[in-house]
Amino acid sequence: MKRKEIIILILFFNFLLFSFYYKSWSDEFRPIGQQRLQEESIVINVEVPVRVFRGNQFVDNLTLSDFEVTEDGIPQKVEAVYLIKKRSIERREEERAFRPTTIRNFFLIFEINEYMPKLNEALDFFVLEVLKPGDNLFLMTPLKSYRLSAQAMEARPREKILEQLKGLVRRDTLIGASEYRRILSEMEALSKSLAQLVSGQANLPAGSIDTPLMVMDNLDSVGEQPRSFDEQLQRYVELLAQLENIRKVDEANFLAFADFLKNMAGQKYVFLLYQKEYIPKIDPKILYQYIEMYQDRPDIYQTITGVFEFYRREMSLDTEKIRRAFCDSSISAHFMFITTPRKDLVGVRTEEQVDDIFSAFNEIAKASGGFVDSSSNPASLLMRAVEASETYYLLYYTPTNKERDGRFREIKVKVNVPGVSVVHRQGYFAR
Repeated sequence: MKRKEIIILILFFNFLLFSFYYKSWSDEFRPIGQQRLQEESIVINVEVPVRVFRGNQFVDNLTLSDFEVTEDGIPQKVEAVYLIKKRSIERREEERAFRPTTIRNFFLIFEINEYMPKLNEALDFFVLEVLKPGDNLFLMTPLKSYRLSAQAMEARPREKILEQLKGLVRRDTLIGASEYRRILSEMEALSKSLAQLVSGQANLPAGSIDTPLMVMDNLDSVGEQPRSFDEQLQRYVELLAQLENIRKVDEANFLAFADFLKNMAGQKYVFLLYQKEYIPKIDPKILYQYIEMYQDRPDIYQTITGVFEFYRREMSLDTEKIRRAFCDSSISAHFMFITTPRKDLVGVRTEEQVDDIFSAFNEIAKASGGFVDSSSNPASLLMRAVEASETYYLLYYTPTNKERDGRFREIKVKVNVPGVSVVHRQGYFAR
């Protein structure tokens, strides 16, 4: 089973399959019904969630006159502003009345390859402190996707929900990421073995370089013939290809997820806890040594060259297309890196493998007014993300351009208060 269909989503990932079946805690499979927003509400009335901070403190005393909104650079008249805390409308100021929907839909996504004790604290906080009656919870693990409806949550004791939630995340991580962990473990052993092998080669008698190098490493079962250098190197290349396949990012899945979110009523919060990846790579100096040792073996030269190409390979994603899709879905997305210690092994370089997905998730977070953070403590990450998202303003305006041309329209919000930062939904498609 793929660890992620990204980079998820991989986004966020079994849920990215977009059959989008979610299993309730009562073990019933239920397809998510897509509730279509009226086209008129997309173009005639634009809703913009806005969060304003001075440092890390939310600024909660702003009025309608404090906000300025432009659409594609053209000023728009803000017709209403609502201050929302959790699910309550704390304050409203209207030139025209709107009906904000404050139902909360939480998407809790775990892209992890091991279940760590600190995750228990994160789940304790989320279930006991964040979830409230009437909220919907969507859980995505490395194996499956689940839904806990508002009705199911009200009917079950909170402690029972928490116990089952922890069990699902722990079990699915163990099963869903098992292939990923196996590949990394074998790559690590091969990298170490090849490093040891080239070290031993330096002391071999002259003339012995053409003899296939043999080594017994921890990858060989008792009673099997030891693997030659050629075999180990080829196996490492095979594992690189398998790992790339598991980590493959499917842009279509990102867009499908964004479309699914767009058609969901209420406020939508995506919390992605992503465990940083460390890929065991053969030290390039060792690979260059092998090239020198096997100058008369073009097959080995080509294999080693292929390894370098894998190391340099970049995943191609249209981040601007993804950014616009998630702007249009009107969500609050938070991308949280769970850091883990890096292993230090002789001849092995364990490098973070996040650049290929970071740009996409960073764009999603920025486009939706969310944030990106990292820590070894997932509980503190989740607490900061919730704190940054549960209080916000909802602005409403009627665009001066009422044409439904399908174009993407950029939204910019400014506040007439010095020394603050403003994060908000950055646009929508007029269709």
